[in-house]
Amino acid sequence: MAKLFGNLHLILGIGLVAAIAVMLGFADSAPVDGNSIFRWLHVFFGIVWIGLLYYLNFVQVPTMPKIPAEQKGAITGHIAPKVFFFFRYGALLTLITGLGISIIDGYGHAALTFSGEGNVKLIGVGMWLAIIMAFNVWFIIWPAQKKILGIVEATAEEKAAAAPRALIASRTNLLLSLPMLYCMVSANLG
Repeated sequence: MAKLFGNLHLILGIGLVAAIAVMLGFADSAPVDGNSIFRWLHVFFGIVWIGLLYYLNFVQVPTMPKIPAEQKGAITGHIAPKVFFFFRYGALLTLITGLGISIIDGYGHAALTFSGEGNVKLIGVGMWLAIIMAFNVWFIIWPAQKKILGIVEATAEEKAAAAPRALIASRTNLLLSLPMLYCMVSANLG
């Protein structure tokens, strides 16, 4: 059992097979089509993205000052780069699948321009919040973290300047995640 559960890729594969089995088993009451697959992927990637956003803000960032200097390298050299890989691609794939859903369902333009009615406007607010958040991930947080983590060369001054920029963008995303999640859940389009 330890060997099975020690293999992340095998567990993900088994989970995928189990999800497909559930989809096929309940296809009469919940049809499997491009839309349902996009929704499922959107939720999965959203959990990866927002889960890591919350991990970073609730666990890693507040804990780092308490970690002895000689132990910080384990976090910055091994854990954080992996976290930021899944964090940024979770953001990108959440955004792509969400936009895909809006296109498949035919409300994308109306939502993004706030020209629809009711729930379409609400989902539009959620979409714009997610776009801003993904922008922050890719164009503010990640470039700053590459300097902070030593992935790209940076002077001590550049690293010091990058840290508050990354923190402000990350905390902005934390703040925006709350209304964004409300919009996404409450719009219930589909």
